[in-house]
Amino acid sequence: MQPIDIVERVKTTYKNHIKTATNPPPLGTPTFAILYMCPQRPPNRVTMRRLLVFQHVPFEILGTLNSLLKARGFRIRYANFGRHPEAHPKVTHYNGLVVLGGPMNVDDLKQHPHLAVEVDLIRQAIDQGLPVLGICLGAQLVAKALGAPVYADGAKEIGWYEVSPTSAAKDDPLFRDFGAVEKIFQWHGDTFELPAGAVHLAASRTCPRQAFRYGTNVYGFQFHLEVDEPLIERWLRVPEHCAELAAVRGRIDPEVIRREPALYIHRSRCLSEQVFGRFIDLFSLPPKRAALRSR
Repeated sequence: MQPIDIVERVKTTYKNHIKTATNPPPLGTPTFAILYMCPQRPPNRVTMRRLLVFQHVPFEILGTLNSLLKARGFRIRYANFGRHPEAHPKVTHYNGLVVLGGPMNVDDLKQHPHLAVEVDLIRQAIDQGLPVLGICLGAQLVAKALGAPVYADGAKEIGWYEVSPTSAAKDDPLFRDFGAVEKIFQWHGDTFELPAGAVHLAASRTCPRQAFRYGTNVYGFQFHLEVDEPLIERWLRVPEHCAELAAVRGRIDPEVIRREPALYIHRSRCLSEQVFGRFIDLFSLPPKRAALRSR
């Protein structure tokens, strides 16, 4: 058989196969023609979810949330503003955003100008319909991005405090396992007003706005469900925290804080897995843009 005949046979066989794609190639079809007609498909690829995390200081970390995210296959990228204050990541390159805590105030722009950048990026993430979680300072930044004021609270909360869900919390997917009163770890001196359009989810006696939801997938937690015993001990040794504790000596005792995890950490870890696990579930839902109110 001449080379030209082989080429024509391949063309004819390919055309016939296209017309009757459900049938196998005819007997005698050259192997290379079969391969040409039925090219190998690459294996299906699983798209890894990408999470952006805003970090402000080295001792404020994802904590228990880190292992939950890793177990669910997330690729985590940190924007470490404490180390790189000029950072300006593109939130549109990610599937969600977590904003961690820090000792600064959201309006301390002279020393921390990156906070204004963060507020703008949080607004972009909300506008894109991405899941957003703010913890402590992070919650205050989310509140500010939504147009709510942030200011000094009447008294600092440092240690384990009673937090109660609101009546609206029973219908919230993240808070449905909260008991009537939960002991949750805190470390903050600032608070925020509830953003317009947000759902109030939890309160404590000294800080009425402990948690909120905006839209369906934007959350702010004033408390710290991400802590474990080593992280609490680390915080008690941080120089900035030691100075803060010295200023409230007589009202807040660090030795009491050291003893109390034995009483409350197990329940805190259970809540952490439930609440953060359901936040992670939000990433499987299609992005839903939240209409930001005028500021």
